[in-house]
Amino acid sequence: MIHQLLEKVDALVNFERASAHCDIPCKIYDPVTAQLAALSVIRFADLIEELNGENPAQLVRLVREKEIHAEKVKQEIRVIWGDYFKAPQIEKYPDVHELAHKIMMAGSACKQHTSRDKGVELLNLVNQFAEYFWSSKDVATFTATCPYPPAEQVVYPKLA
Repeated sequence: MIHQLLEKVDALVNFERASAHCDIPCKIYDPVTAQLAALSVIRFADLIEELNGENPAQLVRLVREKEIHAEKVKQEIRVIWGDYFKAPQIEKYPDVHELAHKIMMAGSACKQHTSRDKGVELLNLVNQFAEYFWSSKDVATFTATCPYPPAEQVVYPKLA
């Protein structure tokens, strides 16, 4: 009954919908989503450069996607940093707060520019964050060139 009442109130008021990663520690965290989004930012910068200003509609689409993926990097890192990194991890990596802030700033810079270098800087910071994350779980990492454009170096967990 209460649910039905709330649905009617919502229909009248039209509350803004919200969605988010839950605050219940599910312990399912992985920086790979942020890494893939950072790689996408670089790829979009490359594609923007290749356009050479010839296709304005495609330019708008690429810029939009670049900005969406830069924001996705920021969101993914915020969730892991805010929900996963607790006292034991912070003691091991006391500069994780500064690193997360640098990622936020680099993500914003990627949204403001179409520079490939800014995307590479973002990826490098996210890779450093991934190293901290995996190391905090006692999982070794290795670095390899991703097998797709933009063919940049990515930190991966070394799984058994």
